[in-house]
Amino acid sequence: MQRSFNRASAFGRRPSSFGGHKPGSRPVRSNRGGFQGQRIDPTRFVKKAVITEQVEVFVPEHKFADFNVDARLKTNITRKGYTEPTPIQDKTIPHILRGSDIVGIANTGTGKTAAFLIPLINKVLLNPQENILIVVPTRELAIQIDDELRGFALGMRMFSVCCVGGASIGYQISNLRRQHNFIIGTPGRIKDLMERRFINLARFKTVVLDEADRMLDMGFIKDMRAMMAAMPKERHTLFFSATITREIEGLINEFLRTPVRISVKTQDTAKNVDQDIVRVNNGKGKLEILEELLAKPGFNKVLIFGRTKHGVERLYNTLIASGFKAESIHGDKNHARRQKALKSFKENHIQILIATDVAARGLDIPDVSHVINYDLPATYDDYVHRIGRTGRANKTGKALTFIE
Repeated sequence: MQRSFNRASAFGRRPSSFGGHKPGSRPVRSNRGGFQGQRIDPTRFVKKAVITEQVEVFVPEHKFADFNVDARLKTNITRKGYTEPTPIQDKTIPHILRGSDIVGIANTGTGKTAAFLIPLINKVLLNPQENILIVVPTRELAIQIDDELRGFALGMRMFSVCCVGGASIGYQISNLRRQHNFIIGTPGRIKDLMERRFINLARFKTVVLDEADRMLDMGFIKDMRAMMAAMPKERHTLFFSATITREIEGLINEFLRTPVRISVKTQDTAKNVDQDIVRVNNGKGKLEILEELLAKPGFNKVLIFGRTKHGVERLYNTLIASGFKAESIHGDKNHARRQKALKSFKENHIQILIATDVAARGLDIPDVSHVINYDLPATYDDYVHRIGRTGRANKTGKALTFIE
């Protein structure tokens, strides 16, 4: 599908020009100091979903019943509907149970959360004095992991504290004063609570760094180093990332000891996501084209990505004024409003969620019919993570990218 128009985007700055350069080439900055990102060949945004009658079927080496974990935990695993491990779970859980440091490389949506929660809950059951830190880049992912933890640890009197920015620090401090084995949070808020002496990481001998590449991209490297320096040198470190770069390799060498490396990353983009572009040159306006798309049958649950917080909010207000049921998520929204927006979208109370890249990683939102890149992603990796919100659970999804 290709549509065209001659009007510049009303939301955010114009993207930089695109050429035939490969991803990983030098970043591009406009003369006015605007959008900076890789040059990405637009043809990389066009790919039909792969539908075959015969597909390679992963056969796990283990069943959940085979893992050497507490019977209560196995009961909760079954209650949550887990039957056979995903590749990352199958390969990772035995090593974590043995106490090995782990580097896990896996695409989004592969079951990383259960891969580390199941063995770590068992670790606490074996030693109730164990304290575990889980660090993630965004508050939404922290809350999602906290919810998963509660499901796996149901009935075990095992407690966690979710420490994220944008939420009441007083409430988090109150919870930190109570019994807990897990702290799950974002780097900035954890460091803040450390400096206020409400978190003492010297008591934590196990740490999970999830979406480490994203934390690096978001500028959390100093906070990550401060946390790791405050922990005992003899510790159990689990490191998960979707990509391996020179910087990530540096962090692995800095934070881990002879880790077991497990990679189940099989492809750059989801094979069951039908990808196309909406070319913008002449004729109708970009916003007009978007509204026409959203009114079409089949656009039932649409995640739209914008580049800036202000642009996302303006687009949200415009679509609401046009009669669409929509919500927005970005860094300027407080914690309660972000959670309310996400819940409304997950439970199908609204058709459209407009977001910055805060929603591009880690979040498990069922049955997203379309991902629309209204503004171009900064890198091809960002594109991969954005479109990974659709085409999940063996369903086919659609991704559209506006090209000016």
